[in-house]
Amino acid sequence: MNIWFKIAITIAVVVILVILAGRLLPSNKPQQPEKTFYDVIKEDDKRLRAEPNIKETTGSKPPVAGQPQQVEQPAVSKVEQPVDEAKLKFKELSEDEQAAAEQLFEMAMTSRKIGRLPGLAYGQMVDYCRQIIQRFPGSEFDFKAKRMLADIPKEYRSQYKITPEEIDLSKWPRQ
Repeated sequence: MNIWFKIAITIAVVVILVILAGRLLPSNKPQQPEKTFYDVIKEDDKRLRAEPNIKETTGSKPPVAGQPQQVEQPAVSKVEQPVDEAKLKFKELSEDEQAAAEQLFEMAMTSRKIGRLPGLAYGQMVDYCRQIIQRFPGSEFDFKAKRMLADIPKEYRSQYKITPEEIDLSKWPRQ
C-alpha cells in the first residue's frame, strides 16, 4: 500500500478516537438545565408579587428611575454596610378600590405572561399598569405597577413611551 494512504487512515482513526473520547468522557462543567418559558413566568410571579420593600445600605441613595435591579438588590457603596429592608408606607384603599386594584394587577400580570410569548408584546400590560398608576396613586399597587413597568426590557420602554416618572420608585416614604 501507498504510504500516503496509510497516513490518511491513521489520521482518520485518531480523529474518530478523539471525537469519541470527548463524547464519552464526563465533562468538568456541570450542565444546568435551560430555563423554560414556565420557569421565567414563575420567577416573574415571585419577583413582581413580592412585598414592596426596598433594601438599602445605611447612607445610600434611593433607587434611581430606569434601574429596576436596585429595587430588589441593595445599593452598592464603597464600604459594605449592613443591609436593612425599608418598609414603605402606602395609601390605604377602600375595599372596593382594593378589589379593583387587585383585579387590574392580575390582568397586568396575565398580560405580562402573554407579552413574553414570541410575536406578542407588552401593550396590554402597559395599559393596565398605567390605569393602576392613575386610579390608585400612592398605593401598594401603584408601586407594583411601576416596578412591573421598570422590569420591561429597555427596547420596549421606548416603544410604549414609558416615562421615567412611570418607573420612579423613590417617592414612597419609609416607615
